[in-house]
Amino acid sequence: MARVLITMTGEPELGSERPMPRTIFTLGALFAALGVTFGAFGAHGLKTRLEPEMLAIFETGVRYQMYHAFGMLAAAWLYTQAPSTAVKAAGWLFAVGILIFSGTLYGLSLSSLGQAEPLKWLGMITPLGGLAMIVGWICLAVGAWKLKPQESPS
Repeated sequence: MARVLITMTGEPELGSERPMPRTIFTLGALFAALGVTFGAFGAHGLKTRLEPEMLAIFETGVRYQMYHAFGMLAAAWLYTQAPSTAVKAAGWLFAVGILIFSGTLYGLSLSSLGQAEPLKWLGMITPLGGLAMIVGWICLAVGAWKLKPQESPS
């Protein structure tokens, strides 16, 4: 049975026993905030400065960052219900996936601003981030599958 630290207000402190959910939840929330920021930047600051193809690449990075930020929040919550290596891996794989997948798409699209040719070599790294994201979802599914159903009161 996991122990949970009870605060002075009588409420459990998220992640007090296990720092993983607190870290992943915090990172997920920050990635989501950055996703909204980057989305606004793309829509208002880059729309007239990037070619449509490069803007679409930037927007793909934002969209996948948001999806996987929510995935991190789900992984942190699931870890509080059923801690497992698979769920912990899911949270970290989502974070790595965001950094590599979305990060390289941002770099690729923004590199076209100051150069005649964008840094296309970044596109060769992008699939590694996508792979991390895919494996993260599989790990999350494995963790959810191992979740034991709660017994209903008689």
